[in-house]
Amino acid sequence: MKPLWRDGWLMAICIGRIFMYMNFMVYAACLPILRSEWGMSATQAGSIASGFSICYAASLAVASWLSDHFGARRIFVLSAVTSATTSLMFGFFARDYATTLLFYSLIGLSHGGVYTPGIVLMAERFPVLRRGSAVGWFIASTSLGYASSLTVSGLLIALGGYKFAFLGAGILPSVGALILLITLKNTPNVVHDRSAGLSLMAVLKDGRNVRSLMAGYAWHCWELLGMWAWTPAFLAASLVFSGAASIQSAELAAYCVASMHIVGAVASPTMGHLSDLLGRRVVLTGLGAAGALLSMTFGWLIAAPLPILVGLMLVYGFVVIGDSPVLSAAMTETVAPNRLGSILAIRSLLGFGAGAVSPVAFGMVIDHLRFGDHVALAWGPAYMVFAIGGLGATWYAWHFRKP
Repeated sequence: MKPLWRDGWLMAICIGRIFMYMNFMVYAACLPILRSEWGMSATQAGSIASGFSICYAASLAVASWLSDHFGARRIFVLSAVTSATTSLMFGFFARDYATTLLFYSLIGLSHGGVYTPGIVLMAERFPVLRRGSAVGWFIASTSLGYASSLTVSGLLIALGGYKFAFLGAGILPSVGALILLITLKNTPNVVHDRSAGLSLMAVLKDGRNVRSLMAGYAWHCWELLGMWAWTPAFLAASLVFSGAASIQSAELAAYCVASMHIVGAVASPTMGHLSDLLGRRVVLTGLGAAGALLSMTFGWLIAAPLPILVGLMLVYGFVVIGDSPVLSAAMTETVAPNRLGSILAIRSLLGFGAGAVSPVAFGMVIDHLRFGDHVALAWGPAYMVFAIGGLGATWYAWHFRKP
């Protein structure tokens, strides 16, 4: 049995998705500059990330539901083309708070089909014993896309400011859409018989594991998406606190957070494979508890030396993304194929809905606990907002039982 990294179909899907996600972190990378140039409060800054997350949640739900009715491959390809189009609109027209909120939200609204229908494609192609690893590679491509987005954004910020970064992030997803179109050209579009088996309501009512996985995913997203939205700004604030210039701090913070997503790309396949070996529940419980502990402590270390802070951030990034492929693989094993898309739709609404709220909750803590023009003491309590998600994910992982 050949290793998954030698599966040309899977690797092409991953490469295409890396380009598709080039726009996801450009706002986070530019946030320290945008807050200054546009005069945004922390709550306003968080609202753009939340607007994107709300629209992305809706897109994930609709795309997942459509996968059950029209086939995962068809929705996956359609979403890739639509997302590339809205990315171009963002790159050329987002130039202030209102237009960035609008076009960044439109990216989220069009992009969901490149995620959850892809999980359905993985479940259709790979057997259970390899599914954790396959989903891990699939989600690793998301992390590499985030890392690439941050790295490219940092370079473009240095060359031409946020406008140049927005342009680059708007154009590159078109390359990913082309790769995905070519790769999936001969992949069957499977539409499962929805009249067989339990109804959707019966799956939700009688499926304790389904409910545990949904709740765990919601808390996982609360912690993960909030942490991703605010960590570049936190690192930039730490650098400014130590005496760096704001532009330099934004660029360096983007590179540092890019390394966190590269580590996340390692976490996804390794934790997915580990869950194939040890079981989903053990891995989910351990990662959830570790994430909660790091959320409780990370924000208090704003004055720590940069090497220590970045090292801890890499561990933090590893554990908060590591349970994502495990949660998805566990769901594909718990739910029948003809209901999987609908269940993923509900899960997406819960998860990314929670992920939309947490950045705003974080920003509100920063705004209310700042002392004059200094917010150093507010970062610790703000990051503890994310610890709520880690604790919730741990609780529901503990209550999951092997199907």
